[in-house]
Amino acid sequence: MTKINLAEKFSQFEDHWSPRIAGELNGQHVKLVKFSGEFVWHHYEHEDELFLVVDGAFRMDYRDADGQEQSIPLAVGEFLIVPRGVEHRPVAEAEVSLLLFEPAGTLNTGTATASEFTVASPYRI
Repeated sequence: MTKINLAEKFSQFEDHWSPRIAGELNGQHVKLVKFSGEFVWHHYEHEDELFLVVDGAFRMDYRDADGQEQSIPLAVGEFLIVPRGVEHRPVAEAEVSLLLFEPAGTLNTGTATASEFTVASPYRI
């Protein structure tokens, strides 16, 4: 067993939109990521995704069942689960640090595989 200190792990990187694997359990990855600006619209066919805000704030844009754009703001200590199949994109006005929880092997850009943001093999920290 290894204790993980989130502040220490977040201090190890500065780049945005490049998740790092900080832990693994039951076929799930615990990832840390920093981002700023707008991400690409994407969704996952088979995976749900959890976003937990550790520092900063952001909004999750998503398209509802009618295709209408909606937004949910999130701040420190709040989390959101994006269900599989829901098209979404995180947007941050300033840098935000998050913990992500998703099945191992989940591509960060989901169905948007040709995106400049795609990280095929995240680093382990």
